[in-house]
Amino acid sequence: MIRVQRKDFDVGAELKSLTNGNHQIGGLTSFVGLVRDIAGGQSVSAMTLEHYPGMTEKQLSAIEEEANRRWPLDASLIIHRHGRLEPGDQIVLVACASAHREAAFEACHFLIDWLKTKAPFWKLEGTPDGDNWVDSKSSDDDAAARWAKG
Repeated sequence: MIRVQRKDFDVGAELKSLTNGNHQIGGLTSFVGLVRDIAGGQSVSAMTLEHYPGMTEKQLSAIEEEANRRWPLDASLIIHRHGRLEPGDQIVLVACASAHREAAFEACHFLIDWLKTKAPFWKLEGTPDGDNWVDSKSSDDDAAARWAKG
């Protein structure tokens, strides 16, 4: 399941909904990304996330499909917010459910790594020196590269 939205999400409610009624699930993993108040040693007062509607959902669906191809998942979820967010706000929720924990852990890790490098979101950080677009990080590229196998 993919959702791109402005509104916040309730992690507990989302996880309960994802697994509700499926008693084959033995492992559920999740990752929640939050807005930090510092980046690159500079204070951040807000982050604005922009995306290209339609293209974003299509790319997130392709990433989720790849995870489902690689691991035996019973359910998966990606919720990504857009708009203006402040430090401490939730940005993203990624969750994976499977009969066994290892598949859930690996798929969740894969999803967030690929999401960071392949999803079409643009981040604008508000700092005391003005607004700055966030560049891609080589550490994110390195993390995603470990999953490059077919």
